[in-house]
Amino acid sequence: MRIIGVIPARFGSTRFPGKPLERIAGKSLLQRVVEQCQKARSLAEVVVATDDERIAEVAAEFCAVEMTRADHPSGTDRIAEVAARRLCEAIVNIQGDEPLIDPRVIDAVAGALDQNEMSTAATRIRHLAELDNPNTVKVVVNQAGRALYFSRRTVPYVRDAADRSSAELLVAFPFLKHLGIYGYRRETLLGLVRHAVSPLEHAEKLEQLRALEHGIQIAVVTVDYDSIGVDVPADIERVEAILRASV
Repeated sequence: MRIIGVIPARFGSTRFPGKPLERIAGKSLLQRVVEQCQKARSLAEVVVATDDERIAEVAAEFCAVEMTRADHPSGTDRIAEVAARRLCEAIVNIQGDEPLIDPRVIDAVAGALDQNEMSTAATRIRHLAELDNPNTVKVVVNQAGRALYFSRRTVPYVRDAADRSSAELLVAFPFLKHLGIYGYRRETLLGLVRHAVSPLEHAEKLEQLRALEHGIQIAVVTVDYDSIGVDVPADIERVEAILRASV
């Protein structure tokens, strides 16, 4: 199966304009993401999908680039435009703001596409601050490792531990944090973006719920990795500190 990795990259950002081109220890954020993706054994190539000429010019120095329309409502739609005209059987959508993404996570998500239409990753929640944080998306899975539901709420509700502290709650149940990486069979992705925004997607503002509402099973690989994203300028110093410590 020919699998490509696609990284959607926009210049505009409410909290951090120009983020993909921001320098992190001498390299752009985007280059660092691409280089991590290029270490993944499962990807035939890595493509940056953007509607901005500045990003395209920089990205062309280290990977393939696809110019896309500027009016896409989501990164998924941008990825689908690339998938529609690129030679591939499957796509892994990698977030463009994770310069330390583990290539093994990419390979795990790609590997799950052998038996599934769609895949993603999750990790055990270990920090109390994430348990009730609506920006930390939770996922519950069935015995086969496929997603039952994604929510910004803390799910499931552990009735027998309802009166316990958050610390005790983390011990009582293995809550899973969803990581924002997706794998798709090509035809599954192209079909998904033809559907309108679904009611659950609209309510939670989570695109993956559109897939569940339309009967697409999502395989969830559980990994020992926690994403470190660059959301605001202050995050760059944090990433640089990690890079220095790893030398």
